Amino acid sequence: MASPENEDRGWIRLGGLGIELVASVAGFVAVGFLLDRHYGWSPWGVLIGAALGFIGGLYNLIRGALAASREAAGEPATSNGGEKELQEHPRDP
Repeated sequence: MASPENEDRGWIRLGGLGIELVASVAGFVAVGFLLDRHYGWSPWGVLIGAALGFIGGLYNLIRGALAASREAAGEPATSNGGEKELQEHPRDP
């Protein structure tokens, strides 16, 4: 059974991923708003910024959630998106 400290750490980690999603959308919307004001592109800068922020934030959220799921299952978390690294075997002559 997992200790309460480990369970709290997991919730904090997943909560941080949600905050990163919101922050990425807000950041890209802010940049889009500034571009709208500067170039007069209204509303395209905000819309494109929101879409890019959502796509990037959602990608990061899914990647982090999969890593947390692997860690909870006892598998080592990989840094290459879950793909297993190929191990080269020397060829026999």
